[in-house]
Amino acid sequence: MASSAPRGADRMIHQDYIARIRYSNALPPPPNPPKLLDIPNTGLASGQYTTPGFAGRLAREQPLNIEADAELGMPLDLVGMPGIFDGDESSIQAPLQLPVPHPHDRVLLRPLSTLGKPKFSDSGVSFLRRTEYISSYTSKSRFDSTTSRSLIDNVGNRTARARTSIDKESPEYIKSQVEKGFQTAASNLKNTKAVRHPSKRNLQLVDAYPLLPDLDSFPDVGGYVTIKFLTNPVPPSTTYDIRIENSLLKPIEGTDEEEALKQQTREAYERDPERNPPPDDTIEYEFFMAETPAGALNFKRKFDALDPENDDEELYTEKNGLGEGCFRFKRIRAYESALQTGTVSDKYEEEVVVALHDGKDGLRQKGAYYYPIVQRTNIRPQRQKNIDKKMKRLVASDEDKMTDYVDVKVEEADEEDAAGEEDEPERTNADADADADADADEDSS
Repeated sequence: MASSAPRGADRMIHQDYIARIRYSNALPPPPNPPKLLDIPNTGLASGQYTTPGFAGRLAREQPLNIEADAELGMPLDLVGMPGIFDGDESSIQAPLQLPVPHPHDRVLLRPLSTLGKPKFSDSGVSFLRRTEYISSYTSKSRFDSTTSRSLIDNVGNRTARARTSIDKESPEYIKSQVEKGFQTAASNLKNTKAVRHPSKRNLQLVDAYPLLPDLDSFPDVGGYVTIKFLTNPVPPSTTYDIRIENSLLKPIEGTDEEEALKQQTREAYERDPERNPPPDDTIEYEFFMAETPAGALNFKRKFDALDPENDDEELYTEKNGLGEGCFRFKRIRAYESALQTGTVSDKYEEEVVVALHDGKDGLRQKGAYYYPIVQRTNIRPQRQKNIDKKMKRLVASDEDKMTDYVDVKVEEADEEDAAGEEDEPERTNADADADADADADEDSS
């Protein structure tokens, strides 16, 4: 009987070879020779040698051995810098426009808030979801009713209206909205108790005025001009000076050469705005003001249609060269426009002036009358270079000196003036004095 060897003895066993490789990590020698430090001997038993504070204290106690020369390591040689001895310090100053950094250096210019570990979004990653607890978890899904959708839609027999496109710029839509506004205003005037303030519910309407245009007071240009002083034209005071609102502001007309030059500049700018500068639309003014507040008040009364004594000659405070009553205004100084905004086309868009009339004077019906603002101008005192230029222009043209006083006489406009005919040339004090002298010579002869 043949015997067979056990199969386990002939079986081959595979075993992986694991080799440990060690690399040398020898540190290079220090570049500086060792330095002997005088360390106080506190003993090994104290345990201070192994604490971080011990090495920190040694670093603070050891002074820094830095040998600095007279220029502190930064020699500055001004001889080679261009223009430094001529007052041009641009070569040693930082440039006005910073150079563009290299794309590799932009990472170093990141703000501190962006530094640190980046925050990864956990959206779309299943194994990075936050831990959700059953007690605080609320389902975002909507509760679905078991009723069929067809029954829900048919409740109340509601039918969806077809949306119609409305052109809000069409004349028909604008007309309908204007008519609707008039209807709402008429209903509010009939029942004032129904009017409520949009934000303050405790307010009640006391009186209402219809908003109307005062067509009889509109000037020829279609509106008014508001002028704002950038500086106080009068000395500082604790009381309001009534002379300011009853003063005169006279535009200074330029010569024919200046107007022609402005027109050429304006035409060139309209042809090519990129290559030609805009025209200088600065307007020069002469500011005149009454010498006394009483004179300014009388001047205001002359234009008050409700004042029964507005035609009284006793309101005049001075006498002109012809012996007639007048108001005298003294020249304060010259002004020029600093900013001008507004045109005739947008006179109702920015601001309007509103005056309330109760209708008791018999001139107008009760209402809030509005007056459009065609132009808003800010004026400032004229600069010295413009004053010098004006003086040279007066000397070159052999004109008289600047006007120091202006006499004003208020009269009713006649039919010729109302029809727009050319007015009589303006009479100055010099002309009035000359006429008075001529009359005196004729009387003496």
